[in-house]
Amino acid sequence: MPDIEQHEIPFTGKRFRNPRLRRGIFLLPSLFTGANLFCGYYAVVVAILFDSLDGRVARMTGTNTEFGVQFDSLADVVSFGIAPAFLAYTWGFRSLWVQNAQLVEQIGQLGWVLCFAFLICCAWRLARFNVQGMAPGSSKFFVGMPTPAAAGVIAAIVHGFKVPLHDWRWAVAWFVLAAALGALMTSTIRFYSFKDIPWTRKQPSLTIVLLCLLVAVMWKYSEYALVLLACSYAAAGVALHVVRLLRHRLVSRTA
Repeated sequence: MPDIEQHEIPFTGKRFRNPRLRRGIFLLPSLFTGANLFCGYYAVVVAILFDSLDGRVARMTGTNTEFGVQFDSLADVVSFGIAPAFLAYTWGFRSLWVQNAQLVEQIGQLGWVLCFAFLICCAWRLARFNVQGMAPGSSKFFVGMPTPAAAGVIAAIVHGFKVPLHDWRWAVAWFVLAAALGALMTSTIRFYSFKDIPWTRKQPSLTIVLLCLLVAVMWKYSEYALVLLACSYAAAGVALHVVRLLRHRLVSRTA
């Protein structure tokens, strides 16, 4: 297939000679793409906020039911599966600057498959959690990366860098990252749940001050703070899992 310029559609009619007007034609679809990314990002952020509240409210009011659990899981598939998968695909593919049309098609297919894999892993993770629950023996850890955390990594990176990817190499790495997050969701790696923190009890004044500072930093420098927090949570789970494996091997060798 011959090389063609991306976004250039063969047209036999009259072309615009005004360069400013021609740039405006290309800018208009980009504005809609940016609006698409904006809606996808804030959909994930708002979903994480409400997902952290629904379970706590149900437990505090004694209104948690089996129907509510299943209903929450179906909502999570949309909020933390479909929305971030589509957001990742749009951010990684829609603005590529590649002259080779065949390469663009291959990257698009790769992105579609890997983002769909993220969605499947999200549904798998939620179904397993409904059956098995938390890690055996303790409610301090999740089995596998929580779906809001995986979706949060995608949303935080998009919010932090904002400009969609243009280099096909970065696009491939981005889609591989989405698939890796899906693999973490379906893995048996334990991730801290923060459920053992006594949020309803009286806390020291220093803790309140530190929390206020954290919120202020996240508000003022959200592009950096959210990426750092989301990626640190994912990296910490993997690092602690590696440490546990090394300890287990050392104990088995000395035994």
